[in-house]
Amino acid sequence: MANSVNISIEAPIENQIQEITYDGQEIYQAPLSMSENLARLAQKIDFSKSEDEFCNIKKEGECSIEVKTEDDNKEPGYQSTLWPWDSVRNKLRNTLTEVCVLADVLSIAKEKRYMVLDPIQAEPIENRPMVQVYGRKKALAAAGAVLLSGVERLRASETMRMTRNMPDFHIDLLRLRQNWRLKKVSNTIVGDLSYRTAGSKFSQTGVFEVTKAPEEQIAAAMSLNASGPPPSALRVTVPPELQGVAFISVLCQKEQEEVVTATLSSSAVNCPGPLPGDGADLHWQQKLEAAQNVLFCKELFARLAAEAVQLDGSIPHMVVGNQIMATVLPGIQLLIRLCHNNGPNSKSNTHEPMKMEVGGGGGGTKSEHDHVLEHSLHQLLRAVHHANTHHPFPHPATGPLGPTKRRSLAGPMAADRYELLEMSREASLLEQIIQQAQHFFMRRRSEYVLDTIAKEVKDPLIVSHWNALNSPNQSCVKINIMAYGYDAVCRTSLVVHVGEKTLKCICRDGRVRHLSYELQELRDLIYCQIYQHQMTAVQAVGRCMGWQLLASSSHMGSGPVEPLGNASSCLLASPNGDRMIAIRCEPSVGMQVFIAQSPRKDFFASELVQDKKWENLGGAFKEIKLERMEGKNFLNKMELLMACLSSPS
Repeated sequence: MANSVNISIEAPIENQIQEITYDGQEIYQAPLSMSENLARLAQKIDFSKSEDEFCNIKKEGECSIEVKTEDDNKEPGYQSTLWPWDSVRNKLRNTLTEVCVLADVLSIAKEKRYMVLDPIQAEPIENRPMVQVYGRKKALAAAGAVLLSGVERLRASETMRMTRNMPDFHIDLLRLRQNWRLKKVSNTIVGDLSYRTAGSKFSQTGVFEVTKAPEEQIAAAMSLNASGPPPSALRVTVPPELQGVAFISVLCQKEQEEVVTATLSSSAVNCPGPLPGDGADLHWQQKLEAAQNVLFCKELFARLAAEAVQLDGSIPHMVVGNQIMATVLPGIQLLIRLCHNNGPNSKSNTHEPMKMEVGGGGGGTKSEHDHVLEHSLHQLLRAVHHANTHHPFPHPATGPLGPTKRRSLAGPMAADRYELLEMSREASLLEQIIQQAQHFFMRRRSEYVLDTIAKEVKDPLIVSHWNALNSPNQSCVKINIMAYGYDAVCRTSLVVHVGEKTLKCICRDGRVRHLSYELQELRDLIYCQIYQHQMTAVQAVGRCMGWQLLASSSHMGSGPVEPLGNASSCLLASPNGDRMIAIRCEPSVGMQVFIAQSPRKDFFASELVQDKKWENLGGAFKEIKLERMEGKNFLNKMELLMACLSSPS
């Protein structure tokens, strides 16, 4: 037989639920008092057993105790022979005996055998039937008057509402419940605006109160604005700290020495839109939306400030009052400010924007801010809120959720420790917005470099195609280098991936170059690609004209050392072989063209050299002044030059 296990069963601590109201409130059953608990236990007593049976049970218990004590006295405990409810039972039996005696006495008295009990005659009651009729009629008239007055009030209110188009309190309350969370607390309807689903740690509760607006106030509002929409029958009261207009201002600027010595100023911001009032002038939907926007901005700034203090960076982030300062790139700062204007309480408001000095001697304020980064900040917090409330199916209805799909496949995919750490690490909101700001600056710098080079270099043409579908942290641009009218002959393309702090350039020949955030590196790379395109295009035009490529070098070892890149050259010969063109490209100088011809015109026979064959050697190279030649661009001039040198002289 298996070992028995003692199981203790305890009654639940909570009381039983007696009723659940329509608004979700639970009404519990009150606990029993000591007298009620005693009565409940007394009902469990079995009075069917006689006194003799009880005595037999007691005798058997005493005999068993005596036998045990005589056999062995090993049990030191004491066992009581009295029944716990013995005294109660005895009193109840005595009471039953007395009741039985009283019943016998009454039965004898009723039979009138031994005793006569005549009742005392009471005074006769004067019978007045008309008085009773009048009293009942008066009571019914009073009750009817109460009912008729209530009916008249309901009829009058309904008629007024139909004639004046008065709003209905219950209809407005139903619409409010459809869009906002409400609950009833001690006969008061309150709502909640907080972001607990987004892991909110902000102390502001966001509770608002809903009451019924007085009919006189509604009638006065309707008389003032007869043509407009009817006012609402609800009056929504929000906390003073959630009134007004609030927004998050994101500004990127260069580092300044006076950033730390910022001062508070109430005139440094122009809050858009009207300020919500505290009366019935504003609709409850607009008032709640404005309050929720204020709470959202405060929650977002509180989370960013907490992350700025916790993050460890090469340059620590600073939180001064209602402003967060973070270093995006060397020399560039990201400023995140909380701007809140709550109207009449603006003097005592602690969330006023900071007045930042910009420029050298100017004392103005810079009100321009980046709306894209502000929108990204709102999207980041709303994404956290949506991810916590919308889990992908299938997921358990109760209990903790399991790992993500990527972590579930970590074992079959043989993920290493580095990949597991990357899976478990989640970037904070401040880190994500800093990364987006870094990418924003890198993209703007790349656009500035490409536009500047396109303006400076007219030949060849530089066309940039930015990808319209980009991620917040990466963009892609395709750069085409071509000459006007010769785009079908030769075209050089390269792709630049703009990241957060680096650039990845994929050239035409497949080589990949990784650049930093410095502008000069991208500029040098584009210029090198331009001169390489010119050399490749000249060779392509020469093949079309029938010229032969004799030599080509992209890294010449002769000549002065170039500060940027390397000098390249090529040597072309005419179809007859009597003309040659030498082209030298130096990034610091530009394109240089030299020509030579054979037979040499400066060959003269002498006593030492008398053979005529030596006159077929090429002559000395002479430089061509390209700026004086006709042609739209460099390739057009080279085409005309090759055509002139190919024709017979």
